[in-house]
Formats: sequence, structure tokens, C-alpha cells
Amino acid sequence: MKPARLIVLGVALAAGGIAAYLASSSRQAEEPKALPPPPVATVEVLVAKNDVAAAQVIGDRDIGWQIWPTDAANKSFIKKSERPNAVSEFVGAIARTPIAAGEPLRESKVVMAKGTGFMAAILPRGMRAVSLDVSPNTGAGGFILPNDHVDIMLTRRERTAAGADKYVSETILRNVPVLAIDQTVAEKDGEKVVIGKTATVELTPLQAETLAQAHQTGTLSLSLRSLVDSQSPTPEGGNDDENGRSINTVRYGVSTQTAH
Repeated sequence: MKPARLIVLGVALAAGGIAAYLASSSRQAEEPKALPPPPVATVEVLVAKNDVAAAQVIGDRDIGWQIWPTDAANKSFIKKSERPNAVSEFVGAIARTPIAAGEPLRESKVVMAKGTGFMAAILPRGMRAVSLDVSPNTGAGGFILPNDHVDIMLTRRERTAAGADKYVSETILRNVPVLAIDQTVAEKDGEKVVIGKTATVELTPLQAETLAQAHQTGTLSLSLRSLVDSQSPTPEGGNDDENGRSINTVRYGVSTQTAH
């Protein structure tokens, strides 16, 4: 091959290599560099450090601050930036419902009633906690749990005009909330049945008087209500335009309904 041709071929190869290099450099320059992700905004929220059972008094080792993403902390969470002394404020409070370890603490989960019993703390204004004796026969076989709703029935003996005895049963209170069975105010260790000797229910003062009188005149029994019926606005579980839940009271043979 002639030297002139070799020179031309070499120049062509060099030009091609330079062009390829320049094209590659141009593509690399056009590709933007990946930027590091922006830092996640965080906030310290008050959480339970241990499992807290219902009615348990919260100790200083049961709660503490934990870092949470700001976007995941809703308005109900207690933030250190807003309440730096919240730990000392909540020590001594009573858990209204069970709180799992790591769960953010909220006002609705506790009762701020230091030095007060749990039952007195959770009772709504104007209501009374009244206890009555129950047995498997008079308490739905032990299937009644705290937070269930029941009807209270009175069975009494009456004497007919002919002098014979007969037994009469009537429902004296309807849709009554059960606060506790014995001293159990919630399920414990997954227990689904609480067979106790005493049931504590939530009543108005007038209903408490009715129950006390009925206790002296006959035998009281609890009738467990369906969950659907207990959330209905009417005593029997129907639907109407009445707001709130009402309770039927039979006093001296006269039936009245009161909102609850």
C-alpha cells in the first residue's frame, strides 16, 4: 500500500476516534447528576414506652419522647415543641383504654384525674355508677363484658285476686352501659368471658333509685343487647328521627323514656 493511502487512513481513524470521544463527552455532560434526597422533617411526639392497660396509672417509665416524621404526626399527637413538660403532666394520669407500646399518647386515651379513682374519673357529668349482683343465670351466662349494653329485668311475685301466687317479669331499664364486671373494666389477656358476681352499670340518679327499689322487690336479671341495637337511637333498635340514645324506665308501673 502506498504511503499516501496509509496517511489518509490514519487521519480518518484519528478523526473518527476524536468524534466518538466528543460525542460521548457531550452525552455525559448532558446527564444531570442525581441529587441527594432532602432531609426528612421530624418532630418529637409523646409515646407509650410500655404496654399500658385500661385503668392503669401511667408512670414516668411508661411514656417518653420519640422522633416521628412531621408529615405523619397529626394534630392529636402531643409534640415536645408545643408541650415540653408533657411527660410530667401525664405521669399519674389514668389510661381510659389500652395503649400499645410505641403508640402516640393522646388526650382522648387518658383521664387527667390524679388522686381520683378510675370509675369516678370516667363517669360523665350527672351519671352514677351502680352495682348489682349477677350470676351465670341472671347475667347472660357470663358473656357480658365491660362496655356492653344490657336491659335490666325485674322478676317479682304477685298474688292474684284468687289468692294464688304468680311471677311477673318486666324490663325496668333499657340500653344501659356496663362499666365493669366485678373490678374488671376491660378484657384482660384476651379473655372473652367474664363470669363475675357484680355488674356495675351507668345510670342517672332517677334510674339508680328505680334500680335500688327493684332490688328489694324481686330478682334482677341482665339481658345482653345486640351491638347494633345498643348503637340505635331507639330503645328497641329501630330507626327514627330522635337524636341520642334513650332509656326506658318503669317506675311504679309507669313507663317513661329519658335521653342518654
